[in-house]
Amino acid sequence: MNSNALARIASLVGEPARAAMLMALMDGRSLTARELADAARIAPPTASRHLGLLVEAGLLHVSPQGRHRYHRLASAEVARVLEGILQLGVAAAPPLPVATGPRDATMRFARTCYDHLAGRLAVGIVDRLVEQRALVIDDDTAQLTSRAQAALQGLGFDAGTAASTDRRPPCRPCLDWGERRMHLAGRVGVLLCKHCLQQGWLLQHPKSRALTLAPSGAIAFRNWFGVERWTALTDAPARSRFPRTG
Repeated sequence: MNSNALARIASLVGEPARAAMLMALMDGRSLTARELADAARIAPPTASRHLGLLVEAGLLHVSPQGRHRYHRLASAEVARVLEGILQLGVAAAPPLPVATGPRDATMRFARTCYDHLAGRLAVGIVDRLVEQRALVIDDDTAQLTSRAQAALQGLGFDAGTAASTDRRPPCRPCLDWGERRMHLAGRVGVLLCKHCLQQGWLLQHPKSRALTLAPSGAIAFRNWFGVERWTALTDAPARSRFPRTG
């Protein structure tokens, strides 16, 4: 990188509003332009201009999903650079927290996302599978590994049932509205959701996407996650949200 390129990146990161938006993304979530505008305390049109510069410079990646466009740090390298700047004491005050997702605690914990499982529970399942090296997520792709069968066996789920001749991918990452991290869609996501419902672990609401955790589900998931992880998952404070922008 020559000195001009270094100066350009430094100027982009050093602008207070852009720095605040970058810091708001340091927890790994993906946020909308409106949410990032709130974090930086600037107007949405101004935020859009700043975000365009950050995307153009390769510091942010933007993904359209439904009616929204979600921004996240472009890579772990970008996060490491920002963390290094923070350690040098160059950054200003810590960023404002960005609240996302549904207000309802049940909706936040577990709900359907079209035909698959979403919410904090679904994101926790992905985290656990990644930790066990049973799942690899790379940007917009997800792939089960040879460890998946053993990892999911504790839930009584046969990963082999995801094999099919239809055109739907076996699994793909889907950005969670509340957690702003990935849960699983694709055939695995659909079948896993059906499995939890058939086992009676999660109960559907007739007029809502929310899924209620049944006592049998609490036992099954606690045994699979482990007591410590399950306690952290179920005790996580419900964050309030900003009004939805569409």
